Amino acid sequence: MTTNTQQTQTTSTASAATVLVTSATGKTGRRVATRLAARGATVRAGSRTGATPFDWEAPETWAPALRGADAAYVAYYPDLAAPGAVEAMAAFGRLAAENGVRRLTLLSGRGEPEAVLAEDSLRTAASGVELTVVRASFFAQNFSEGLLAEGVAEGAVVFPAGGTAEPFIDADDLADVVVETLTSDGHAGRVHEVTGPRPVDFAEVAAEISRASGRPVVYAPVSPAEYAGMLTGFGLPAPEAEWLASLFATLLDGHNASATDGVKRVLGREPRSFAAFASEVWGGAGA
Repeated sequence: MTTNTQQTQTTSTASAATVLVTSATGKTGRRVATRLAARGATVRAGSRTGATPFDWEAPETWAPALRGADAAYVAYYPDLAAPGAVEAMAAFGRLAAENGVRRLTLLSGRGEPEAVLAEDSLRTAASGVELTVVRASFFAQNFSEGLLAEGVAEGAVVFPAGGTAEPFIDADDLADVVVETLTSDGHAGRVHEVTGPRPVDFAEVAAEISRASGRPVVYAPVSPAEYAGMLTGFGLPAPEAEWLASLFATLLDGHNASATDGVKRVLGREPRSFAAFASEVWGGAGA
């Protein structure tokens, strides 16, 4: 749930705003950019190859992208719990404050202690800037356009989740929440935890995809070590593969196996279920 349950009147501030969207070609960034533009904002879509150069691994690109922006969506790559994120958030926050940015919305991970340290780092460094943190559960789109999509296409969800359930968040719902926090007043200083409507385990995920697509998809649980080995087999460096497998094991140890009302608090509506997501993505002709 959010850390502040007080109901606050919100006021739209989208018109004429210039908003930097970091990681603008990613799952959430491109959705946020599209929605901001539809609300009349001037969008700077920050990416390595786009019109607004921005690269988390190239700090020299940060200040030019921030200069003259009113607000920014901060989606750190590869993850806010990754080594180096705390330092990156401190540097980015200082630059945002120095360049007169008024509002930041930070994408964070739900139930990630290391991510909280990075949140605090940005909060401290961006003195005087309105900061909203949106902590999200595991994305439903990871099965359709993310790290699990290839396995789904081949008929198997291979993952180190055991029998743990997760309240998967639709990235479209997440983007709606982010845009609301960027374009409306009343969210400064808040932490919104957003999830789907109910926890779903990975076997049920596979069953929902099978039902929607009309082809068999199974869940194949593996250990974190086995998963890390798979990732290195795909070419990922061993330290990165081991870190990623460890992160997933931590996130899916059961402590996140509950839903929140964060989406409804921000948007006034319920989030989309995984079943509805699966029906839309895999239920069409040729799925």
